[in-house]
This record gives sequence, C-alpha cells and structure tokens, in this order.
Amino acid sequence: MNGLFAKARRALVALGCAGLLAMSPVAAAAPGDPATGIAPPGAVPALQNPASLTTPAGVARALTPTTVRPNTGVDAASLLASAVGEDAPVPTSTAVRMLLFLTGLSFIPAMLIVMTPFVRFVVVFSMLRQALGLQQSPPNQVLIGLSLFLTMLVMEPTFTAAWNGGLAPFLDGNMQAGDAMTSTLAPLREFMLANTRRADMATIMDVARLGTPETLADIPTSAVASAYVLSELKTAFVIAVYVFIPFLVVDIIVSSVLLGMGMMMMPPALVSLPMKLMVFVLMDGWGLLVRDLVAGIAR
Repeated sequence: MNGLFAKARRALVALGCAGLLAMSPVAAAAPGDPATGIAPPGAVPALQNPASLTTPAGVARALTPTTVRPNTGVDAASLLASAVGEDAPVPTSTAVRMLLFLTGLSFIPAMLIVMTPFVRFVVVFSMLRQALGLQQSPPNQVLIGLSLFLTMLVMEPTFTAAWNGGLAPFLDGNMQAGDAMTSTLAPLREFMLANTRRADMATIMDVARLGTPETLADIPTSAVASAYVLSELKTAFVIAVYVFIPFLVVDIIVSSVLLGMGMMMMPPALVSLPMKLMVFVLMDGWGLLVRDLVAGIAR
C-alpha cells in the first residue's frame, strides 16, 4: 500500500512539473554541437527522457534555471510603413473613429448653443410664452424641440460644407487632424461672422485684449463664438420687445375696461388671456414669428 501511494505521489509531481514546463515562455530547444554535445549560448536543452520526472533527481534537473533567449520585438510602425509606403495615406482605424465620435458628441451641446441660431429661437419662444401669460404651455420640451429643428433647417448648408470639407476627408484618411479641424470650422466661422455685429466683436476683442486683426482669419474662433452669442442675445431681446408690445396693449385695454366697469375684484389676466390667444391665432402668430426669425439670419 505504501508503494502504491509513493507511485501516485511521483506521478502527480511529474504531471505538475510537465505543466510548469509547458507554460514557461522559453523557446524551443536548439540543437547542440554534435562534436562536443554543448548547446550554443542562449539555447534551452531539450527534455530527452520525460520518465525521469518520476524521480527527485529528474525533477531537480528539469526545474534547473535555463537561459532564455532575449525577445527581439518587431517595430509595428516599420512594418506599417513598409507595407503601405512612406507617403501613402493610412486610413483611420475603427477604434480611433469611435473615440473621435464619442468625444465629438460631448461637444455637440456647446456647439449647438454658441455656433448656431439656437439661442435666438429658444429665447424668443420663451419670451412669447411669457407675453401670452402662459406658464407651462407650450412646455419646454416642445419649445426646445422646435428650436432644434429650426436650427438644423437653417444650418443644413453650413453643416454639409463642414462635413464635405473636413470631416469626410479625415475619416477617409486623406487629411491630417489639424487640417481637418481647420476645414471643418471654416464654414461655421463664416456663418458666425456674417451674423455678428461689429460692436459686439469689438467688445469681445477689447475684453480679450486682442489687437486689431489684419484679416478676419486672424480672429480666434473663441472670440468669434463669444461675439456671435452676444449678437444673438441682443437680436432675441429686440424681437421679444416687438412681441411683447401687442400683448401689453391688450392687457392695458382689458385692465382699463374692468376698472371702468367697477370689476376691481376680477383678475385682468383671467380676461386678457383668451383675448391674447385669439389675437395671436387670428394673425397667424407662429407662422409670422418663425418666418421673420429665419429671414433675419444671413446664410
């Protein structure tokens, strides 16, 4: 029985050592010199008799440290350059495209606010709701959605030019990242400069302590976007004044009539609200407002 347990123990030890040798990163054994029987430097001696692992001496010899041949790595850049040529454009990989796409998604809200007429639309629509005396109708989601689609409609030629001029060639591997960014921002800069007042641009240049530029191309994009937002806010407030005046007249007339009739306990807003809605609908207020908003944008 003791001999049986000893043989089983030796077999388990042999299997464990064989597994360790199989998982080791050493290279295959190199043939030695037939004359001297000595392996060349860096070679790993081959295991001639696996049955020797069943003895302690054989296990010790098997586990003796050996010299590992150094790993000579392959330069991936050299292989790529030799495969496609030094001057051939290399297409952008899928991982890089996905990374740039996800990074661009995080900048879309900021670009939507500062580089498009979205600010003008959403501010005017919010002011219109206050002028009508409505608190939550139309809801914010409706106003933002309408502003978003109007912005896409107005900016479609500009976005198309930015895609064809910079993004599409970059994703095809025909343009470097810096040149692609410059070409993509060029249509957006042209749109913003066409809709920016000189006074607002001068204000931003003075705040940023920038000198007088020789050409429009010398103005930084951050200064152009800031001046454009100021111009859009000023334009939106001017339009809001024109929107408020007719409804303010209705409120004044209703208040005077109620006061003259002695109905001082009647809230004027309760009477003026349906009248303002009726006036707004009869004059096709939504159509006139959207048409004038879009017509005031230089494209």
